[in-house]
Amino acid sequence: MPKSPLPPLLYADTVTNADMLYFGRVDVHDPFIAFGFRGKKISVQSALEFGRVRKNSDFDTVLSREACLARARKVYGLKAGAAEIIATLAKEYGQRAFRISGDFPAALYVKLTQLGLKLVFAEGALFPEREIKTVWEAGCIREGNRLCSVGYLVAEKILRAAKIKGRALIYQSKPLTSETLRFHLETAIRAEGGNPQDTIVAGGDQACDPHERGSGPLHAHELIIIDIFPRVIKTGYFGDMTRTYLKGRPREVQRRMVATVREAQKLATKAVRAGVDGRLVHTAVTQCFTDAGYETKHGKNGSVGFFHGTGHGLGLAVHEAGRISPAVAYPLKKDSVLTVEPGLYYPGLGGCRWEDVVQVTATGARPLSKHPYDWEIR
Repeated sequence: MPKSPLPPLLYADTVTNADMLYFGRVDVHDPFIAFGFRGKKISVQSALEFGRVRKNSDFDTVLSREACLARARKVYGLKAGAAEIIATLAKEYGQRAFRISGDFPAALYVKLTQLGLKLVFAEGALFPEREIKTVWEAGCIREGNRLCSVGYLVAEKILRAAKIKGRALIYQSKPLTSETLRFHLETAIRAEGGNPQDTIVAGGDQACDPHERGSGPLHAHELIIIDIFPRVIKTGYFGDMTRTYLKGRPREVQRRMVATVREAQKLATKAVRAGVDGRLVHTAVTQCFTDAGYETKHGKNGSVGFFHGTGHGLGLAVHEAGRISPAVAYPLKKDSVLTVEPGLYYPGLGGCRWEDVVQVTATGARPLSKHPYDWEIR
């Protein structure tokens, strides 16, 4: 029989640590102790959180932090803190070794090893099962993408209402800016139960830096990339979609680039299925661009063309396990959830990216996002 893995030990909040949210399925905004023992999930909570966590979490046992601290102080004195509480509980449960993640707090690691605990870093993810999404989790991600669509409908309405004066876009008698468009679409998402942060609304050459959020006036006849990745407040799962727009009349070179990126996205989506190496999907995208005459170059001022991965895992984090990229061999796993988001970026011409979310099946890709690709707005 294979040796059972060590039980997990965590000390984190659920806002910044997706593993903790996955483990307990409850929001707690201050760091707390959680660990496994014989297949059970145990957490230590202050009086502030104790009752709520007992009622609303997946923890099998919720311990009082005040009571645990009192016992730790009998052994370690009044300066006892999180490390001493963990050491005390480990002795009480007869568990002297745990597995921890690579982002486990360093100072706490040092204290616990000094107190005699054996802490072993997980090989890879602390919870590798996070990569495989249940039907419920897929539904949560689908809801995140519905929120993206809410934002796009608002953005499209504003772009349709904007007036063109020269190169300027005028909305409600003022120049339409990235900030204005971002504010309105994020407000709509919040009203529907989402928490959008760092939404990208970038036009013209700004969009040629894929993670540039965008600022200042948006211009007529220029491509505008809008990348929305809201968190569903109720569940903690993310959506992630990108659409490209142009208000005005596109040039033929812009039409051709947008069509090519969409063709590459459809090609990649069709290639996704369980067992396929993500590198091969990415290679198909790069070959599509090469065949269409779009070169990728890297210079001292940055890169142009297609210079990021085709997709990444999505769930309780915007970027998590699962990849479609040239980095390493990565067989796609059944029921994992991935983005598919090729793009092209050329200063002077602009940037274009189409992004959707799929769940990997044995025979293909099940869509978890849906919104039209109508990018020309007159």
